[in-house]
Amino acid sequence: MKIRLHCAAFFLLFLWSCKSANEKQALEITSESDLDAARNFIRAALDGDYEIGKKLMISDSANFQYYAEFEKMHTKLNAAEKNKYKQSSIIVHELTPINDSTTFIIYSNSYKKNRDTLKLLKTDGQWLVDLKYLFNPDSDTIQHR
Repeated sequence: MKIRLHCAAFFLLFLWSCKSANEKQALEITSESDLDAARNFIRAALDGDYEIGKKLMISDSANFQYYAEFEKMHTKLNAAEKNKYKQSSIIVHELTPINDSTTFIIYSNSYKKNRDTLKLLKTDGQWLVDLKYLFNPDSDTIQHR
């Protein structure tokens, strides 16, 4: 009986440590540049890593609401569809820096090939995604030089 109790305690401790490692990994994701931030965010979205994606975007209620909609839609996909997204590559079509703290990126993935635009903002020295632009592109425009 005592051995079972020790085994159960070890198993629970093991499960807890695995979860903690995943949470630490999500917290440690940082981006060194605007392109790196976009790539990390898009990869998290394609892979269905919702917690990582949340850490890579501007923390406000509108962004969280848009991300929750994406998450709900993504969780409804069947396993084969999710796997196709995970296996897809990110294709960057255009990277447009507006100033030292704002960049737009036009990208697609090798599975669906639909072009999308992300707005990245440098906030407190860190590049983060602003989903509000994706859902309201008239709020800001891409200015070509």
